[in-house]
Amino acid sequence: MAMMRRLDLALSAIVVLVLAACTKSPLQSPQLAMIPMPDGVHLAADIYLPAKSDGPYPVLLEYLPYRRVESRARNLQLYSYFLERGYAVARVDIRGTGNSEGRLIPYEYSAEELDDGEVVIDWLAKQDFANGNVAMFGISWGGFNAIQLAGRNPPALKAFIAVDATEDLYQEDVHYIDGILHVDSWLMSQEVDNARPGAPEFEIDQAYFENRFDTEPWTLSYLRHQRYDAFWNRESIRDIHRKIRIPSLHIGGWYDGYRDSLPRMLESLNAPAKAIIGPWTHAFPHDPWPNPGMEWRDEAVQFLDQWLRGVDNGYHDGPELVAYLRDWHPPQTDLEYINGRWQNIAVWPPANRDTLTLRAQGDHSLTTSTSTDAAVHALQYRPSKGIEAGGPVMWWGDIAPDQRPTDAHSLVYDSEPLNEAVKILGLPLAELNVAASASRANWFVRLSDVAPDGQVTLITGAGFNGTHRDSASEPQDIVAGEFFPLDIELHFTSWVFAKGHRIRISVSNAQWPMFWPTPEPMTTELRVGGDSGARITLPLLPADSAPAADFLPPADNPALDGYATLDSGNASGYGEVSAIKRDPKTNEAVVTLENASSSRFPWGIETWRESIEHRTSDEQPQNTSVRGQHSIEVQLADRTLLWEGELHLRSDRNNLYYDFQRRLSQDGKQIRQKRWTETIPRDYQ
Repeated sequence: MAMMRRLDLALSAIVVLVLAACTKSPLQSPQLAMIPMPDGVHLAADIYLPAKSDGPYPVLLEYLPYRRVESRARNLQLYSYFLERGYAVARVDIRGTGNSEGRLIPYEYSAEELDDGEVVIDWLAKQDFANGNVAMFGISWGGFNAIQLAGRNPPALKAFIAVDATEDLYQEDVHYIDGILHVDSWLMSQEVDNARPGAPEFEIDQAYFENRFDTEPWTLSYLRHQRYDAFWNRESIRDIHRKIRIPSLHIGGWYDGYRDSLPRMLESLNAPAKAIIGPWTHAFPHDPWPNPGMEWRDEAVQFLDQWLRGVDNGYHDGPELVAYLRDWHPPQTDLEYINGRWQNIAVWPPANRDTLTLRAQGDHSLTTSTSTDAAVHALQYRPSKGIEAGGPVMWWGDIAPDQRPTDAHSLVYDSEPLNEAVKILGLPLAELNVAASASRANWFVRLSDVAPDGQVTLITGAGFNGTHRDSASEPQDIVAGEFFPLDIELHFTSWVFAKGHRIRISVSNAQWPMFWPTPEPMTTELRVGGDSGARITLPLLPADSAPAADFLPPADNPALDGYATLDSGNASGYGEVSAIKRDPKTNEAVVTLENASSSRFPWGIETWRESIEHRTSDEQPQNTSVRGQHSIEVQLADRTLLWEGELHLRSDRNNLYYDFQRRLSQDGKQIRQKRWTETIPRDYQ
């Protein structure tokens, strides 16, 4: 790309440092480094150094595909806290993204990305400004690849911090949530963003077309691997806990879909680990939604001081887990604050913890006793139901609306009003005995709080692909009418059921459009009562947990001149449900998700738009589809560029039909178009 070529890459073995555009504060002046890879490709990096010249410094690495140049305002705000405390920070564009050279990586967390990451870590450790110790950190992608690179144990990598991230790429990432096909707003928009050249030049040439615009969409790789196989277990992720030998800090949110990783890491890692989980969505806790937030970077600095500077501050002598115990809140998707309190958990998992087991009965009650009256409850499969359970963004995150519309098409079991509060922390376990009249069926279990006024607040839930009952790697058809046990571990949660409230479990077979429906009309059955009836075991708050001191409040962060948000769009940053329509004659349902945002940069204005339309039918669930339209417009001084992506994914009984187009226009005239179509057999989805 043009900017790279102007840097005289003939000196590829020599680090090239170019002072970026200066602004008022020295913190606003990252240095540009072109980091050489063994194959001659260079990765673009912004290097932020503390204002005080008292180096060398420990180095923090954030390694992402999310275009560091456009992210400089966000990066300054995020990194300033570390810079002021004597840490250098490097933000590196992954190969083929942002201003880095090379061909776009073939999918998330590929071998190319991780191989390059090892080189970057080694390079950073050897620079004059570095003391030889590197830590990775990041949210989401930056947490994912930090975990995976930690599993490779590069010598200079001494610690990592993963925020809202997981090591489970199959069941917990956004492609096959709980082993079931999920089509995500993020991935559809990323397929467009991947096609852009680096800012601010946005050079359009043949090399750009070959290395970015014309590269195969990532979605195809995921659709070709619908079961758990070597693709999802790359880097031997199942062995990652054994391989990681460096300390780690894990931070999550109760309204984030990746939160299950925290207890698993604490339980399984052989290296020092701590975790904090609070009442946030997919966001850094210093800039959270909802509140209360906290200054997680203060915790991070204590952690990093111990492992990168050798400061004997006793940080790891404290509790392994600090968790926010949530009080009841209404099912209000725009809630600004979650009431509750912080609790210290000395060791996870707790050594001697109590549980509460509740059993579903034939009268749809939920009791602690075992009834001798066994029964079977039947449920007619309604593929278009479950919208409310998916929440506004369609994953096990964010705050979901009232569950009563979804519960109306579920098997529902309620406790009596509680005589005293019940406090839970952990992963509830639902044990079912089920049958289906079809060869493919999914089950969903939700745990909710029923308030005295009837409002139903979703606490947590989980899905299970019935064909994965024995193995997600070797699925098997369900035998019609044959009962089998199904244990479903619900996602990590905390809650206080208040006195007078009821505990509810709901069991259903659809949670569309979050999950792609199974293709056959059917009826499912659930055993209740007796020894084999449905039950749920709730993990109670450990008796030896103690109130935790409040964390520091979020610090003020500096702004960067020339960067401004004109329209922030949805609070989540993703397409959210904007319309739900049903045709009473055909029973076809249509759900629309939309979002739009706009930002000003020193070189121009950038506008993102997305519209997603999901369709399914209760009568013919095999004919499900999604259409996604995404665009990114960049208004420059001399031209306007428009990137568009249009996805149409549909199914029938046997296949998925993929159709995706990328388009690029300049000043209203299309200059490039590329289309991919493929028929992919349904593989137990």
